[in-house]
Amino acid sequence: MKSPSTAAEAIQIQNTLRSQVRIDEDGFKTPLQYIAGVDVGYDPVRNKSKAAVVLLSWEDLSVQEEIEIEEDVYFPYVPGLLSFREAPVAMNALASLKRSPDLVFVDGHGVAHPRGLGIAAHIGVLMDLPTIGVAKKKLCGYYTEPGLLRGAMSPLTYKGERIGMVLRSRDNVKPIFISPGHKVTMTSAVELVLQCLGKYKLPEPTRLADKLSKFRK
Repeated sequence: MKSPSTAAEAIQIQNTLRSQVRIDEDGFKTPLQYIAGVDVGYDPVRNKSKAAVVLLSWEDLSVQEEIEIEEDVYFPYVPGLLSFREAPVAMNALASLKRSPDLVFVDGHGVAHPRGLGIAAHIGVLMDLPTIGVAKKKLCGYYTEPGLLRGAMSPLTYKGERIGMVLRSRDNVKPIFISPGHKVTMTSAVELVLQCLGKYKLPEPTRLADKLSKFRK
């Protein structure tokens, strides 16, 4: 993935890729054997990004493989264009897996993005993989605060269109933001995240990747 030279070029790429995003209307039907979680950390001192990928068995969510890759960052921080900093190293880490996942949970947004192409959608289109965005914070849109108990949810909307769901993944904790990235419906994205929740706020794939992506001091 070549890094664009300007923000305008990056936005043009986003608009092109957005037209290739597929949010299947008939539900997610791919038989699941392996799923992956992806997260990217950043070291501002060395200007390095670190992608962590954890491959899990869908049957029992046991860890099958872990990948960590560090790379230099070539694209500046620009709101709404974060995937141009994080997607390259994340895709290299995914490509290093011995077994290809049937579904990828990405720490970040899918179509819940001002131009409809968050990092989960970005990776999904370029790698032709089913992806789901699981974010800790809202990037854009409006929602009503869901109830305080686990499983409560409310739609996230932007310009009159539903772009994601806001889910209370544990009682009395801040909600997470779920959106389909590529080849997954809105309904399936939420159902699949719910099936991967354990005793923590984040679903297991991105929780484990998040821990692994931290730069060690």
